[in-house]
Amino acid sequence: MRAAPPPLAGGTPGADALRPLLDTVLDALRTGAEERGGPLPPGGPQAVAVRAAALGAVLPETGTGPHEALSTLVHALAAGAADPAHPLCAAHLHTPPLALAAAADLAASALNPSMDSWDQAPAASALEALVTAALAAEVHPDATDPDALVTTGGTESNQLALLLARERLGPVRTVVGANAHHSFRRAAWLLGLPEPVVVPTPRGTIDPAALHEALTALTGPVLVAATAGTTDEGLIDPLPELADACAARGAGLHVDAAYGGPLLFSRTHRHLLDGLHRARTVTVDLHKLGWQPAAAGLLAVRDATDLTALGHTADYLNADDDTDAGLPDLLGRSLRTTRRPDVLKTAVTLRALGRTGLGALVDACLDRAQDLADLVEKTPTLELRARPTLTTVLFRPSGADDETVATIRRTLLAEGRAVLGRAQADGRLWLKATLLNPHATPGDLAQLITLVEGSAHR
Repeated sequence: MRAAPPPLAGGTPGADALRPLLDTVLDALRTGAEERGGPLPPGGPQAVAVRAAALGAVLPETGTGPHEALSTLVHALAAGAADPAHPLCAAHLHTPPLALAAAADLAASALNPSMDSWDQAPAASALEALVTAALAAEVHPDATDPDALVTTGGTESNQLALLLARERLGPVRTVVGANAHHSFRRAAWLLGLPEPVVVPTPRGTIDPAALHEALTALTGPVLVAATAGTTDEGLIDPLPELADACAARGAGLHVDAAYGGPLLFSRTHRHLLDGLHRARTVTVDLHKLGWQPAAAGLLAVRDATDLTALGHTADYLNADDDTDAGLPDLLGRSLRTTRRPDVLKTAVTLRALGRTGLGALVDACLDRAQDLADLVEKTPTLELRARPTLTTVLFRPSGADDETVATIRRTLLAEGRAVLGRAQADGRLWLKATLLNPHATPGDLAQLITLVEGSAHR
């Protein structure tokens, strides 16, 4: 007699099938984190690979059953994770997701709507339309018809921005600062556009005079890509001045605010984004200063008609007669076909926390960055690169060479004690702390300083 197939996650029975499995998953997450003990597993790549290999066959002839598989593999993943929820895991723009957002993401996975046709995602498509309209209005409050697309993050959003500019203006030349994200060069390559013109950023941000000079030397359509939250230092380009330069030249303006965009939720810090609304397109990532599980990217546009360039027809998904009959056409909402309802976790977070709650999280992380900068300045053996703008702090042992700085970082990684990033600035290598954990305490920051000092003096 053939065995019954495993239960499904959706439908009326789905919740009952999921409940005992979730208990197993949650237990494994907890015990795995307890075993790890710190921000990442000790021993480096080889030790982690050895532990993974010891798990046994990936595809056994006879399965081990759902509870054993979940318990073993989730435990192993948690024990071997670089956990952004640990306050000493502070290398990258990789946020610890909120529990409520992760819970919402479970519902999205269980229901599994695909956002490429209305008949696969009736409620999810309606919710996405509401959320993207609201967030687009946050970015472009003065626009009459703004809109936003849900993306996988800054790389996809920046690529879409260049694509829309190309479709609107022709073979556009992109101008970026030396501080710009690597995705612009890749996007130009993918779209068959010329290599971006790079404007020097000697103080970490685009100099409006240097941009004016670059624009004067160029002919044809131009798109300037500014940054609100650089990856290495968390700096914000002078957006009002750059917008003026673009207006004078007739150039388009895109702002990569993947990092800094959520400052819009903060009444205390949103002034740092003055001028953002003047960009035609804006990238925002809510899996950075938005505490969403990846992916949760957005591309906001001032004028929704710009998105018509993405229109595409596949008869089995958006036949003309279906569209004429009132079924929403979703294919023009992404370059992807099948895509998850990533908007659900964002919608739950916005509703649960509101502007005040999200703004408080943003403010807490920016405050922690100032606290860490204070500690570095008070430590005679350490040097601070500059006071932080967002949540990124660059520092290094005073008088150390670059090899020593790199060794300190790798030592802390190998021992499983701390996860710090690295950044080049001023011709030197710096340790980089990116503070995205609103639960981090001054004591956690002091411990980080102690670990760096201890590694520097070995």
